[in-house]
Amino acid sequence: MAVLYDIALKVRQHYAAFAAASRQTLRLLPPTLAGEQQVVAAAVDVLPQPAERGDRQDFFGNIATDLVFGGAHEAIVYALTARVRREPGRMTLPEAPPVAALAQEVATIHSLAPEAPHHFLGPSPRLPYMPEFTDYVHAILPAGAHAAAAVEAVGQALHRDMAFDANATEADTPALEAFHRRRGVCQDFTHIMIACLRALGIPAGYVSGFLRTTPPPGRPRLQGADAMHAWVRAWCGREVGWVDYDPTNACLAGSGHVVVARGRDYSDVAPVRGVLRSAGGQTSRHEVTMTPIGEEPL
Repeated sequence: MAVLYDIALKVRQHYAAFAAASRQTLRLLPPTLAGEQQVVAAAVDVLPQPAERGDRQDFFGNIATDLVFGGAHEAIVYALTARVRREPGRMTLPEAPPVAALAQEVATIHSLAPEAPHHFLGPSPRLPYMPEFTDYVHAILPAGAHAAAAVEAVGQALHRDMAFDANATEADTPALEAFHRRRGVCQDFTHIMIACLRALGIPAGYVSGFLRTTPPPGRPRLQGADAMHAWVRAWCGREVGWVDYDPTNACLAGSGHVVVARGRDYSDVAPVRGVLRSAGGQTSRHEVTMTPIGEEPL
């Protein structure tokens, strides 16, 4: 069943001292993706009004909104409203070539287009080469596993070996530090899984988006109770293509996952990123509500 969602996101940034000027890039607008999701409507409102604003596509096809604030301001609020129809996605693991055969398949692809697996094999800004992940993943990989089965095995192992803890890490905590603690949030699970898959020779990238959550029985859905989510996208051969897997929940990403942005790691998809002229620190608060408004037969 395809599912239609109304999504509301509010991001509040508050600065300790007035910012004289700032530039921000947002990656908050979900894209339409053939066979995956259709954006019926989407808009981002910003307060205060920026002096300049423009939308563009980045290299990986994400919608980037560039903002320039010229006057003094001590806070900025970004508010996304969207209606998105999400298709169900893969229900089971596809049959894929053995992990050992992927290198040869990658070598036959003579393209550096955004979807090419070459971009997702080597180190990236948040994920340098780390031998600890190589040791970990080789200890858990089933003998002779095909690529998609290896993706699931790594995701399930991390789900078993790590605990979800919203207070254990920050947005800039290195993946290796979260791995040593065996605690973290979806960003940490995703970064660690990407590093493990790349250590096997499986191209893997980062997906940011929204996750449908179900309130406890008998309780209403809370406004703003959800948060942005992250999961993994792994390339499993020419015939299979990309497989999305959510290690935080040990499941294939499906109709409950709405994509916002894709990249090599968090640095490519950060919801808000920029520079400002100010002093002192800043605080940020996110509120997300993702409400299903109907399930539609395919």
